[in-house]
Amino acid sequence: MKRTTAALACAALLTHPAPAAAATPSGIGDVQRAMEELAKDAGVVGVISEAFHDGRRVGRGSAGSRLIGGKGGRIPSDSRYRGWSHTKGMTSAVIAQLVEEGKLSPDDKLGDLLPVVVEKDLVERAGEITVDHLLKHTSGVPDYGGKLDLFDLTYHSPMDLLKVSRGLEREQEPGERFSYSSTGYVLLGLIIEKETGDSLGAAFARRLWKPLGMTSTYLPTRPTQRIKGPHGHGYYPDDKGRLRDADRQNATNQWAAGGVVSTAKDLAAFWRYQAGKRPPKEQPGTCIGIAALGSGPGSLAYLFTTEDGRSQLGVNITLKVPNTSTGDLPDKVLETAESLLCPAQ
Repeated sequence: MKRTTAALACAALLTHPAPAAAATPSGIGDVQRAMEELAKDAGVVGVISEAFHDGRRVGRGSAGSRLIGGKGGRIPSDSRYRGWSHTKGMTSAVIAQLVEEGKLSPDDKLGDLLPVVVEKDLVERAGEITVDHLLKHTSGVPDYGGKLDLFDLTYHSPMDLLKVSRGLEREQEPGERFSYSSTGYVLLGLIIEKETGDSLGAAFARRLWKPLGMTSTYLPTRPTQRIKGPHGHGYYPDDKGRLRDADRQNATNQWAAGGVVSTAKDLAAFWRYQAGKRPPKEQPGTCIGIAALGSGPGSLAYLFTTEDGRSQLGVNITLKVPNTSTGDLPDKVLETAESLLCPAQ
């Protein structure tokens, strides 16, 4: 589900038919019924969804439970959740703004933009790595993702995350091929802070969240900072294999690569903005133009946008299995999105 685009838009071919659903005046199907079907999957704790047409909510659904074992009641459909790699989309969007403003070039070298990573030997080959390499996951900078203890609440600064990456072996030349690296987006976050003079959260707020009306979105900065308000809880095994509440994970492990907490409404606003910046490419057999996925310990966050940019579906799923053990659940979500957003097909 990962693409080499700056916005990390994930295009999906949907080939299996989905049950017909009752359509709203906007043409969007029965969201509640669709979520009830997804919640039947053995790996799901809870699932919420909201659908939008021209920015107006036209459907919502919630199924499963807030806590494992059917406890805690249903999750409010407008709850906040971790956006994971939707954060990368925001990071790349701000980088694109800086390029448009003439403050950066895609060909600028990392070593020139962040001399500190050379001085402190935090990134190998920094003089050869460009902004474009970082955006497209072709820099070869090793991915620190998954190398930290999820439930260790030690504060990790962006520099700490770079130190973890520096201890890993480099496996390719700059620009040689695609190799997913959250470390590259940590570096882009540091570039944003240097070029704007703002903290990353403040840069996001000033350049994206406030202009787009994303009033429920924020970037945690403390290890113990949790999701605000009622929300779903996903579960993930610790280093001893015990299933633990992923809500208690270290909130400083992700930062510019995946730290943002948001809602379906706010992510829909962001991806409408992205769709307006560049024409989405419709996938064969579907009306969906952008399928964006954020995935992390305990949950999946999807946002689908139709080719014309007018209709959208946000889906958040909390899990009781590792993300790598979800079986055909991602296919089910894609089929569901097509059935709701493209009922005529």
